[in-house]
Amino acid sequence: MIRSTKFLIPPARKALIERPRLTRKLEEGMEVKLTLLSAQAGYGKTTVLSEWARQCGSLVAWVSLDKYDNDWSAFWSCIMASIRERLPRFGESIGFLLEQESAASIDSAIAAFLNELSTIDSDFVLILDDYHVIYNAPVNESIRYMLQHLPQHVHIYIACRTELPFPTTRLLAKGEMHVIRIEDVRFELEEGIVFFRETTDLSLTKQQVVTLFKQTEGWVSGLQLAAITLKRSGNIADTIRQFNGRQRQISDYLLEEVFGDLPEPLRRFLLSTSVLSRMNGELCAAVTGQTDSQGQLERLEQLNLFIIPLDEQRYWFRYHHLLAEFLQQLSAKEHPELWKQSHRRAAIWHEAERLYEEAVEHYIKAQQSEDAVRLIERIMPALLLLKSNVLLRWIASLPESSYAHKPTFELFYISKLLMDGKWSQGLHRIEQAEKRFQAMKAFIPEPEWNQLIGNLYYLGGIFSYLQQNLPLTSRYFELSELYLPEGSSFQQSSSKRYQGHEGFMDLLSLTDELREVEQFLLKWIKAWEKKRVYPHIGYLYLSYVLLLYEWNRLEEAESYLRQAMSREDLRTNVWIWIQLGIVSSGLQQAVESGCQAVEWLGQFGSSVDSPDRQVIWKRIIAEQARLFLNQGQPREAYDWLEQSGMSPSDEVSDRHYEEYLVLARVLAANDRTEDAQQLLEQLEHLADKENRLRGRIKLKIVQSLVLRQSDRPEAAFAPLQSALQLSEPAGYIRSFLDEGPLMVEMLDDLLNERQDAAMSPSQLKYIRLLLEAAGNGRSNKLLPDDVLTEKEEQVLVLLTEGLIYKEIADQLSITLDTVKFHVKNVYRKLGVHNRVQAIQRVKAAPASGLRR
Repeated sequence: MIRSTKFLIPPARKALIERPRLTRKLEEGMEVKLTLLSAQAGYGKTTVLSEWARQCGSLVAWVSLDKYDNDWSAFWSCIMASIRERLPRFGESIGFLLEQESAASIDSAIAAFLNELSTIDSDFVLILDDYHVIYNAPVNESIRYMLQHLPQHVHIYIACRTELPFPTTRLLAKGEMHVIRIEDVRFELEEGIVFFRETTDLSLTKQQVVTLFKQTEGWVSGLQLAAITLKRSGNIADTIRQFNGRQRQISDYLLEEVFGDLPEPLRRFLLSTSVLSRMNGELCAAVTGQTDSQGQLERLEQLNLFIIPLDEQRYWFRYHHLLAEFLQQLSAKEHPELWKQSHRRAAIWHEAERLYEEAVEHYIKAQQSEDAVRLIERIMPALLLLKSNVLLRWIASLPESSYAHKPTFELFYISKLLMDGKWSQGLHRIEQAEKRFQAMKAFIPEPEWNQLIGNLYYLGGIFSYLQQNLPLTSRYFELSELYLPEGSSFQQSSSKRYQGHEGFMDLLSLTDELREVEQFLLKWIKAWEKKRVYPHIGYLYLSYVLLLYEWNRLEEAESYLRQAMSREDLRTNVWIWIQLGIVSSGLQQAVESGCQAVEWLGQFGSSVDSPDRQVIWKRIIAEQARLFLNQGQPREAYDWLEQSGMSPSDEVSDRHYEEYLVLARVLAANDRTEDAQQLLEQLEHLADKENRLRGRIKLKIVQSLVLRQSDRPEAAFAPLQSALQLSEPAGYIRSFLDEGPLMVEMLDDLLNERQDAAMSPSQLKYIRLLLEAAGNGRSNKLLPDDVLTEKEEQVLVLLTEGLIYKEIADQLSITLDTVKFHVKNVYRKLGVHNRVQAIQRVKAAPASGLRR
């Protein structure tokens, strides 16, 4: 029951002021996606929302959030449980939403949740109370994504003390968000007068109410505290005159006054039970030792002492946040032994009730580290799957000495540093842990110790790999092999989830020292290729196939790709399997038929079993669009754009970097170069931030292609030279060749026109190597000489009409240099040397033969 109270709409108060003005504002939220009720503690957010929820006439799911919910699985478990209170069979098919992996698969996980919401056949309201306790980044991103795609009949109401921790500007601009702030929820004077007249036994003059109202500025809790204080006052007029300052000062003053007037047993009861987020008589008796605890709770409610019932039976209660915070500060500061004793007793009660998470929290605050570690170790397997952030927070809050003898704690902490991208910190931690593990060797059974040290060394290898230290990586892998010849549990793990691998980078992304990379990859592929349940080897196969492909060693790439795709264990890791399939389609296009590659990739994508199918398909069809472009079919590629739902104005994330690169190319190939350039500006910021070499090279290549197709084609040489400069040390070939005839044309122009443009002999040699690999050999054999771009044809038409260069520039709204650039290309493609020869060439050939 302690958990289910989180999903109940708080029951009605016995005395309540009707506030039709505020009710109307809440009702307006039914016209928009999101209603934010933003005000500090004590403004009655929960009260007004709960009263509105009870009378709004729609299906309402309520969640009272707390600190335990600041984790992906915990948060979404609350949402699902709350909805199931109203719709018991809701979400039966989307259990994967609660998996921790879904925190990295937001698109597909929330899309599935939204599909479930769309099956509700009436207006539906989800209320999230106390959202300020949620600062988990994936949770906040998931709510942002959900709001972006929310069905029209679903409305989200959020009560929060602060501004929301995710962007809402677009929602506001589109009129999809309604905001209710402090000035809306504070009492107006007439409401204050009604409050004192109808909910208290006080006989105050109108002037006294006005004075109180001015002092509290319409703050609901301030008025409530004032009423409690005045009931105990011997001189109401003097007490009112003593009020001064604003909200926090008023609340501290009034709470001290109220608390000081209570009998000692009740004060001790309040201090002891302040450690509880929710309470009933039994739990309070365990914490306080007072047998009449249920009666004490009821007396506190009768005194209107900021205690809130959580169910209609008034069995479960919680303190108002203001009172709870006041009591906790007072208890921790002035009664530290009582504070620790209360937490210790609360922990024992919660553990006996199998409420282990609450028990751990109380053990930690009671400074009972040994008990906290004992209990964490007991529930760690479940927490690793569902609440790793909670587990990490607990371990970080404990003194290291308390779990130094628990190496599984250390392994978890290190693996979390890996997922969080804290690689230097992780490697340092491994060095420290190795010493502790070695000291434990004599006290742990040998097989268990071998597992621990082997996994530690394996993690050391991964951290070293990501920091480009391949010799140290090999050393750690060798040590891991020594203790775990059959493989680490980390190496053998697999997942049906596609996302969550953004942190993985193949070595082509990390370095241009690819000869060293090749030796490293070959060494460990040979060492591990005979192990049959070893999904981690897929990362090495993928990196090596990409490397061979980049170097245009296509037969070798095909050979290693066949080895990888023949392994059954790689099929169990969806991300690796999809990446291998995408590489396979690129290889097929390079050596066989492009049409077959597109069709094969579609069939391959259909065969994959994963909850993240939506995201997988987005990646698959983006690759199909790229293949269409490379085949010279921009219209077919544009069909993908129309289906994808992607836009150049989207907020681009690293998760979909590759898809947006394809989008930029598709836009440019379909005469939307300005949109493509706008998108590339976003991608450039992202590439610089992530600092991934291969991604930056691809970006520069696409920038050059887009500019070549724009009104400033001469500007294409700058990003192309940057791409060449970045890729020359690594010897990249296919990243250029895969862009087709337009790239070959650009490379040829660069070589012909810019040999004196500060290019080194090695750069010139590199361009010749690329042209040779394209089968060009400086002879333009791959380029259809009579094919003009749309802009070149426009220039040619105006040339034949006798316009001079400046007139052509004015008519086409381009620069004079751009006209000269196009004229030069026209003459070259037509095989002529001047305007007269160009006109004769046009007369000799149909215009349609000059266009793409």
